[in-house]
Amino acid sequence: MTIRSDRWIREMAQTRGMIEPFEPGQVRAVDGRRVISFGTSSYGYDVRCAPLFKVFTNIHSATVDPKAFDDKSFVDVAGDSCIVPPNSFALASTIEFFRIPRDVLTLCVGKSTYARCGIIVNVTPLEPEWEGHVTLEFSNTTSLPARIYANEGVAQLLFFQADEPCETSYKDRDGKYQGQRGVTLPKA
Repeated sequence: MTIRSDRWIREMAQTRGMIEPFEPGQVRAVDGRRVISFGTSSYGYDVRCAPLFKVFTNIHSATVDPKAFDDKSFVDVAGDSCIVPPNSFALASTIEFFRIPRDVLTLCVGKSTYARCGIIVNVTPLEPEWEGHVTLEFSNTTSLPARIYANEGVAQLLFFQADEPCETSYKDRDGKYQGQRGVTLPKA
């Protein structure tokens, strides 16, 4: 496997629609205002968070069950930022829509700006031929409320290209999260 560079990322985005919308450089300011950076980096792509969040709440005393998830466990928050309660989490999605090539595995890591504040970003791998908006999970590991910013960088995707295409892709398996749009809750 080879980790792919900024040149490859730009080429794949511009010729194959791998990332839409796509930012070919690293953006650090919008309209003269500093933002947490997003766009193409040396060996990855920094994604932005869309302005709709699902914040975990225990208001209904539901049990968290991945086979029978109760969507009443979340409160919807729309806006330029979201406060995640202490020792809780929130879901959001990327602004960007991804189309992963058949010979590529994509891993996500959090940005240091959030990690240094005790906010952990968790995303499972984007498998070959998966497409959709990425659902992001933000864990607030602190005992204080934490703020997440929409329309700014929140995580970095790294693209690993294999020596040969996989035999069976996510699309071939008819994966249950194929084509997801916006925040997607667990499916049994």
